[in-house]
Amino acid sequence: MKKALVVALTLALLPATAALAANPNVAEKKAGIEAKGYVWNSQEGGEKIEALKLKGDAKRGKEAYEVCGACHLPSGSGRPDGTFPQLAGQHATVIIKQIADIREGLRDNPTMYPFAQTLTDAQELADVAQYIQTLCIPREHGMGAKDPAVLKHGEELYKKECTSCHGETGAGDKAKFYPVLAGQHYKYMLRQVTEIRDGKRRNANPDMVKIVKKYSDHDLDAVVTYMSTLTMPGTLCPEKKGAGKKK
Repeated sequence: MKKALVVALTLALLPATAALAANPNVAEKKAGIEAKGYVWNSQEGGEKIEALKLKGDAKRGKEAYEVCGACHLPSGSGRPDGTFPQLAGQHATVIIKQIADIREGLRDNPTMYPFAQTLTDAQELADVAQYIQTLCIPREHGMGAKDPAVLKHGEELYKKECTSCHGETGAGDKAKFYPVLAGQHYKYMLRQVTEIRDGKRRNANPDMVKIVKKYSDHDLDAVVTYMSTLTMPGTLCPEKKGAGKKK
């Protein structure tokens, strides 16, 4: 049943993004950061709070993830071109929040919305989030250009303003809903951080907006380039046998 649904949804999503934006299945927008009185990550009820209270089952979550794997791949590695993020190893709390935000119309993502709606309830949301968290982070991912000057500038910015939330290795903070950055694709992160700076990601953390609001395009490119080099010890997938050996 799940596999048939994957095929059906994939075919349904072949039209251009512009057409998807007009799809009646897209969630009605909920007031976000553009609204007065916006509270980031509100803990006042809703599906997110319900799912966070439940114990996720990775075994059940693996089955539910089949739908997600159509875009994010079975490994959770996503796409280096930035169209789909790397999910493997992401905190379950972050996955729950982001999917709940999409389902509730707080985060605009017309491509993801039909897939997010296949989750039947808060328990299945908790299950799939738990499964994603157990996946090892792929060693290969899309990275920014390794220009020494750009990397140095990015490292300076990251260590000055990003480590307090995302940590020195990009580990994030599951209790505070700060995402893992290690292993994430450069192009995906650049798009998201740019949208946060420009006020286009409506479920953004206002504290982060304050930081990146002053960044130029060069600054964003530099800090994201550095972020794309981060790795978390003990979370990488095992090296493949024979990798790096000359034939």
